[in-house]
Amino acid sequence: MGKRKENSTNMHNEKYITQCDLAYAICKIGGRWKILILGKLEHGKLRFSELRNQIGGITERMLTLHLRDLEKDGLVKRTVYAEVPPRVDYELTAIACDLIPIWRQLESWGAKHKKLDL
Repeated sequence: MGKRKENSTNMHNEKYITQCDLAYAICKIGGRWKILILGKLEHGKLRFSELRNQIGGITERMLTLHLRDLEKDGLVKRTVYAEVPPRVDYELTAIACDLIPIWRQLESWGAKHKKLDL
């Protein structure tokens, strides 16, 4: 693979994301599903199937990809139990719990402004 150009769009975006705190935060929780996944884990541990059943419209593949991202970013803790059949739980980490008041505020904002769209 070739070396990336210093002035490429991807390099510019990465630099911006690491320098702008808001862009950094949005990259960690942005997208259609991540904040919903985190919100479902607010009240405690859930298994993969429980998460999938609580989030309408998400595919297994998309849930898997987002859970991996959230775990890599330190927002979700994945625990595998040595049982047959295997059991895996997902839960919020301490830094993800710091986001709870933020998504509550977003939820409130959404409720208020959704009425204007109807």
